[in-house]
Order: sequence, then C-alpha cells, then structure tokens
Amino acid sequence: MYRILIVDDDTTILDDNQSYFNAMGYEVICADSAETAQEIILSNSLDCVILDVDLPGMSGFMLCEKIREKTGIPIIFLSGYTEEENRIRGLSIGGDDYVCKPYSLKELELRVQARIRSGRAAEPPRTLTYGSFSIFPASCSASYDTRSVDFSSYEFDVLYFLAKHPGKIFTPDQIYDSVWKAPINKGQKSLQVIMGRIRKKLYEICPDHDFIQTKRYKGYLFVPK
Repeated sequence: MYRILIVDDDTTILDDNQSYFNAMGYEVICADSAETAQEIILSNSLDCVILDVDLPGMSGFMLCEKIREKTGIPIIFLSGYTEEENRIRGLSIGGDDYVCKPYSLKELELRVQARIRSGRAAEPPRTLTYGSFSIFPASCSASYDTRSVDFSSYEFDVLYFLAKHPGKIFTPDQIYDSVWKAPINKGQKSLQVIMGRIRKKLYEICPDHDFIQTKRYKGYLFVPK
C-alpha cells in the first residue's frame, strides 16, 4: 500500500482527493497548511506528496524548497495558476510534476503512480568524478577542487543525466523523456531556464570551463575538463 500526503487548504478538494485515493487503496494523510505538512513529511515514511501551491502562510513552492534540502520524495504540485512561469518555477525548485486545476482524479493518480514507480525502480546513483570535478547524488551537489555548489532536484537530475554520458549530444525531447519520463510541459523554454541555472552554478566553481555545452540545432552535452 502506498502512503501519500495531500496538502490543500480547500476542504472540499482535500476531502474529494482523500476519498478517491482511499477508494483506490492508498493510505492517505492530509494537511491544510505547509507548516503542518512539513512536520508530517519529516517525521513519516511517505511515497508521494500532492501539494497545493496557494497555501496560507508558507506557499507550496516555499515548502518544496525547504524539504528538498532533506528529502527527494516525489512532489506533485496542484495549482490554479496555469501560466508557464509558475509551472517552470515549480519544476525548477524540485517539483516532480505540475497539475493544473481543475483536473481528473484518475489522471492525478496515474501521475502519482508514475512518480512513485520511477523513484523505486531507479538504480542507486553513484558519485561521478572527472578529474577535479565531482557530482554527488546524495547531496545534489558538485565540487571542483575546494569549491562546491548545491542544485535543486530538477537541476541536478539534468546535470547528472548528461554527466553519465559525457560527450554525447541529447535533444531537449530526449532529455525530457529520459529524465522525467512523463513531462507536463515539453516546451524548450523551461529546459533552457534550467540549463541556464546549472551553467551559472557551475561557473561559480569553475569559471574557465563550460561543462554543459550547446550544439546549435542539436541539443546539449556534458564535456569534462
């Protein structure tokens, strides 16, 4: 039985989601605020979090950033905000999926299943080292000589995927399909934003080399120094 946490301050949505997932055999824990959800996440074994963005006090985005420092649990955002910039922000800070309201409960369940199964099926990641440059999955960080930098979950997933295949060019579609399996926003703009953030952080620790390079009309590749 999967155990999931549903976080929403709308009691109607919370009740409807809880009833549906209970009927489908899930163990459901509910929270109506980010503060309560944070306590639950850090003190319970969970398989997935369904997280509303627009919460009183701490927003869903803020909660995601906080818990990403401690856990890689799958997070699926629910939101009435359909603008691309909000979807990009949710994915960039470590969310695994972004579902706009109104939504199909069956589709939401399929997304939950996909994220849980993807996480459980993945092989344990290993540290990658290329000379003085190392990538650490356990902490979602990288170092060059004595300098280090941290990445969000989404940024790190892209960096790690490319670094596992040094010198190989991947198109944006290939990166989406390989890293996120079932992307909700397959436009290149969101990937460009993530790539820009990865490059900026890598520049902070190694300003004289571009580890992530772009091949015009082809895609992206990781180039060891």
